[in-house]
Amino acid sequence: MPSVTCANSVVKKITDQVEGTLPIMHREGCAQIGKDYEQTVRTLVGLGTHPNLAAILVIGWGCENVLANELAAQISELRNHPVEWMIVQDSGGLLKSIEKGSAIAQRMVREASVLKRERFNDLSNLIIALQCGGSDTTSGIAANPAVGVMSDMVVKEGGSVILAETTEIIGAEHILARRAVNEEVGNDLIRIVTRFEENVKNMGVDIRGSQPTAGNIAGGLSSIEEKSLGAIMKAGITPLQEVLEYSYWPTKKGLLVMDTPGRDPESITGMFAAGAQIMVVTTGRGIPTGSMLVPTIKLTGNPKAQKVSQELMDVDGSLIVEGKKTIEDIGKELFEEVLAVASGKKTKAEILGLDELSILRIGPTL
Repeated sequence: MPSVTCANSVVKKITDQVEGTLPIMHREGCAQIGKDYEQTVRTLVGLGTHPNLAAILVIGWGCENVLANELAAQISELRNHPVEWMIVQDSGGLLKSIEKGSAIAQRMVREASVLKRERFNDLSNLIIALQCGGSDTTSGIAANPAVGVMSDMVVKEGGSVILAETTEIIGAEHILARRAVNEEVGNDLIRIVTRFEENVKNMGVDIRGSQPTAGNIAGGLSSIEEKSLGAIMKAGITPLQEVLEYSYWPTKKGLLVMDTPGRDPESITGMFAAGAQIMVVTTGRGIPTGSMLVPTIKLTGNPKAQKVSQELMDVDGSLIVEGKKTIEDIGKELFEEVLAVASGKKTKAEILGLDELSILRIGPTL
């Protein structure tokens, strides 16, 4: 993992050479101050402590303000797995750094290769990230409700699900707030939605065409409220336990909401930094969202999208629209798929190497 975008090339070269490694690349880490700097550091530390990793090598360039040694120290404090760091400018330059980093990574892979898979029946440590993209009319009436069934099953077993994309809660926030475990949590939800709306107003722009997107509109969604009413169906019917700021770790279990934008790369990165080990994505028109760090299970309720993009879909949600299966049927099938993936089954996005990560910025580039 690079501490700064300048080190991306070194990270990529190392992972190309050493089988069993993956690059956690991003475009931040330099010329950031205040809350923007703090958010980048918090997100990188969260990614570095991710439970899907056996070890982490943090690589800095040498002149940035997000420092590799400080990230490595924070990661070490929070999780007991091998953590090392190096600086390109202190390691003899680009080519020597690739050589040095490759040797470290090779050793880490050898050590990780002797770890043995252990069976466990307690799902209380499982966290599922929920995301939708390229939504259409079938998303809200088929795919998202099926995910809601799965979400309720995970929560019933003691696990957690994270509903994100604040932009896709607008107009439906009062429905979710009524499900909050207490008034404080309900007010937290209203607060993040109101804050987003105020930020848009301060920009003086019309978000239509961005939310809902042109693709959403072409898919039959008329307004952000209609899109939101479908999007929140992913959260099932269980009580809302906690509202999280971007990339913060949960302190509660069950249904959680995280304040993220609607754009997939930034949204999913925030949930990954919070420890989500599996992601479930719904789409009406077919999208390439995926991650090499967090296996991505994908489904659509649209028969056309299922046919055109079947290489991306792990569960066939279009059977709901075709009347061949019920929402409950697909929800249970999705739950079984989650358990299978948690036990090592490869998802289609994982096999194809689809990978998107991007840290949300708060302030301007300085």
